[in-house]
Amino acid sequence: MDRFMEPCILLLVAREPSHGYELLERLEEFGFCRDDVDTATLYRTLRRLEEEGAVVSEWEAGEQGPARRKYTMTDEGRELLREWASIARERVRRLGLFLKGYEGSVEAEAEGE
Repeated sequence: MDRFMEPCILLLVAREPSHGYELLERLEEFGFCRDDVDTATLYRTLRRLEEEGAVVSEWEAGEQGPARRKYTMTDEGRELLREWASIARERVRRLGLFLKGYEGSVEAEAEGE
């Protein structure tokens, strides 16, 4: 699921520029349990996306507490997100074929026993 975190982060940042902590909370939308998300993995992914030019960050002074990085999508990030969506569509198609095959044979055999 760590690799799946990348397109989810991209989608969240595309919707709205965000701080890392906000992204951590919003990942629940995609089935990530907050307690199971490794914050180090989240920030490593954000750093890598920034190095690749998919997002940019800037320090934003907090009203209370220390400054935080706010991540914003770039044109390269939008293209990467489109690529991820294409990959996801193809995987959904293949999974559908697998389930159709399973439900049409193995599951039917199990019911017949």
